[in-house]
Amino acid sequence: MISLGCTMEVPKIKGHIMRPKGMVIAVLSQFGIMPLTAFCLAKAFQMSGISAVVVMLIGCCPGGNLSNVLTLALQGDMNLSIVMTTCSTLLALGMMPLLLYLYCQGFNLESAVPYVDIIISLLMMLVPCGVGILINYYRPQYSKTITKVGLSIMMIAIVVIGILSSITIGSSILTVLSPPLMIIGAFMPFIGFTFGYIISTLFKLNQPERRTVAMETGCQNVQLCATILKITFPAELMGPLFLFPMVYVSFQLMEAFILIVLLRCHQWFTKKTKETYQAAPTTTAQLKEPCEETI
Repeated sequence: MISLGCTMEVPKIKGHIMRPKGMVIAVLSQFGIMPLTAFCLAKAFQMSGISAVVVMLIGCCPGGNLSNVLTLALQGDMNLSIVMTTCSTLLALGMMPLLLYLYCQGFNLESAVPYVDIIISLLMMLVPCGVGILINYYRPQYSKTITKVGLSIMMIAIVVIGILSSITIGSSILTVLSPPLMIIGAFMPFIGFTFGYIISTLFKLNQPERRTVAMETGCQNVQLCATILKITFPAELMGPLFLFPMVYVSFQLMEAFILIVLLRCHQWFTKKTKETYQAAPTTTAQLKEPCEETI
């Protein structure tokens, strides 16, 4: 988070706060699209009881810190991403109980919202990000180095955690979770990414802001979901459903990785085409020179 803070600039942060168009769109996408998507998917697959509640919990959670990392990888607007994650986490204190009450009536989940955990996650994001912003403001010569080192450590950690998780619970997920839950886990982030990008395009945000809103919409704070499941429902009632947040974050990462690869490929082909186009007139001029000398 310190590394991400080093990519932020105070004037741009102020700009997003003073002109909150992108921030408002992202908030509406986060708390509008995702809960509705979860509800529609649960209905489409005729889920009921605790399974439907678990899906709805994922949909009602705010965006997590993972969206900031993926936004950076997608060359989005980091200033908007951090401001958006901060706003969605703060709003979650009120929006999560409201959304859970509207979508999960009968389960009394609004009283299970982990307010302390939400505040802790907010502080764990804001404090190191603030340190990074100060470094970038007062010692900008160190920012790039800190960013590279921090992101390298983070990528190594993600790979190691992913491998260990696959070894320990990968086979369990495939054997105990039902196909509808696996399909929902795959579709939810995809729908969030897609609709976040479409809505921001309709409101004429620039390309980095569109990618940012897409990530903020599709990425959910699965840690919060897991915490609510742990403190609200007994293990014997939940059973393998405790693994669903892991399924969601796995598909979330895979789909984001595909988007990152597609963006890099598009940029590479665009660069090559531009270089070829720019080199063409020079080549033509060089071909004309011998002809003119001959004449």
